[in-house]
This record gives sequence, structure tokens and C-alpha cells, in this order.
Amino acid sequence: MSTDQTSYFPILMQFLLATGFVVMTIIGSSFLGPRRKSVNKDKNFECGIESVGNARIPFSVKYFLVAILFVLFDVEVIFMYPWAVNFKEMGWAGLVKMAIFMFLLVVGFYYVMKKKGLEWE
Repeated sequence: MSTDQTSYFPILMQFLLATGFVVMTIIGSSFLGPRRKSVNKDKNFECGIESVGNARIPFSVKYFLVAILFVLFDVEVIFMYPWAVNFKEMGWAGLVKMAIFMFLLVVGFYYVMKKKGLEWE
């Protein structure tokens, strides 16, 4: 199977087409769009509630910890789909490797539960 630069030409064309579409849409909307400025339109809007005070309040680290743990365990679960599709071809070696992977996943989850990383206060 020989690859050369001409095989990448469709990818380059797709990239240029997508980039050109985005640039032309932004430029076109700035020229063609309406320009109606008013004090009421330039105000920040958030769910119909008038904003009061400073928006920069400190958040608990728990929110970020839960988000990172969700992404971590979610990505680990994604690795199970290719394994399930190729289960027959991988044989016993694939089963042992997945058992080790699942063991490490459960140990990590147990560690998070033991440290109370997913409990809200």
C-alpha cells in the first residue's frame, strides 16, 4: 500500500472548504447583519434575571474534581467497545488484558469512593 501526497488532497480540500465557509460566514454576517445598538440590547442577559454584584465568585474544587473523574471513567469505558467488537480475534490474551484493565478501573473507582471524591457537602 503506497501513500503519497496526492492521497491527502481530499482531506486538504475538505479543510480548505470548511475554513473558507467559516471565514466567509463571519465576514458576510458582519457586512450584511443589522446594526441596531441600544443600551438595552448591549446589556448582559442571563435567564431574564438582572445580574447583581461580581460574577467572579469562588467555586468549590469538588465541581472540577467530579467533572475530571467523570471524564476519566467515561474515557476508560470507551476503550471497552473496540475490545467487545474484536473479542473473538483477541482470544484469551485479550480477556486477560481486559481483566487487568477492569481490575485497575475498579481499584481507581474504589480509591475515589474511599477518599469521598464523589460526595457532596
